[in-house]
Amino acid sequence: MSLTLGIVVFARGDTFAGAMVPYQWHDKGMVRLPDSVNERVESVRIALADALRDRVIGDNAEDKQAAVMLAPGPRWFAPDRPIHKVHMDASMFIGGMRALLFQSLHPLAMAGVAQHSDYRSDPWGRLQRTADFLAATTFGPADLAQQTIERIRTVHTRVVGTASDGRAYSANDPHLLRWVHVAEVDSFLRAYQAYGADTLTAEEADGYVEDMAVIARALGVPAPPTSVQGLRDQLAMYRYELKGTAESADVAKYLLLEPPLPFTSKIPYSLISAAAIALLPVWARVELKLPYLPVAEKIVVKPIGQFVASTIRWATAVNQPTAETLSDTLDSALS
Repeated sequence: MSLTLGIVVFARGDTFAGAMVPYQWHDKGMVRLPDSVNERVESVRIALADALRDRVIGDNAEDKQAAVMLAPGPRWFAPDRPIHKVHMDASMFIGGMRALLFQSLHPLAMAGVAQHSDYRSDPWGRLQRTADFLAATTFGPADLAQQTIERIRTVHTRVVGTASDGRAYSANDPHLLRWVHVAEVDSFLRAYQAYGADTLTAEEADGYVEDMAVIARALGVPAPPTSVQGLRDQLAMYRYELKGTAESADVAKYLLLEPPLPFTSKIPYSLISAAAIALLPVWARVELKLPYLPVAEKIVVKPIGQFVASTIRWATAVNQPTAETLSDTLDSALS
């Protein structure tokens, strides 16, 4: 399992990040938009969806969709499992950013990324490969999921080296695999609970951790957690190993301050980043030299995170009345 910016989107027309929930229109005094405005709003939605698809999925989006969603055969997870609910939601954008920052605090895991990753030269290619991995294992037929796992494990055999502190590392080290896994699960779960379309019950949250354990075992993670309490316990086991390093600071600076994006994309990207930072524990922000402003985050950042996730859901939604969907998005995010 590699450091991940986990976003799974098939847009336009089908979406994994962008929950497809039944729409309920509640008239709260908002004026319905005329057809001409509806058409313009729809064109914006299509443009956003296409941009997400191009960035996250890359070329051959339709073929990838068919290979995952339309291929016959049993799946690892039934459609009613919590992993479907979480991985279909737009909060994965925020959770993925949080996971990347959090995972970077383990010096050996970060050394592997710094020495073997192409996140600087090809950040979108890395994102697309992560999206492919999550789509295949969460939604794809079992044979595709297993093939994807085997490919990842083969790649991991080549990710070996020596960290700047002189310690050897290997991407297939079970201890490092477990760290990356628990940091990822914690990030996706926290993002969904904070910014998702709804909130998981305690039972569903345990179910999500249990679902992710299936993938973790296949990747070689020993005894992955199967409940939220188990997740917390395993995270606590790593606390003394985690610290900020020159490599983690470089990743944070690159992701947060110097992303390879056009100017028009930097504002929404910065909002995603702020929402992700708000989910990090205070000690992690101190290690990464990131700000902690609890009052401002409660009043401003959390609503912004909810708005960003809602906007992505709106952009990738289909078969819903455009003006009503936009009104519902704005109303729920800003209320």
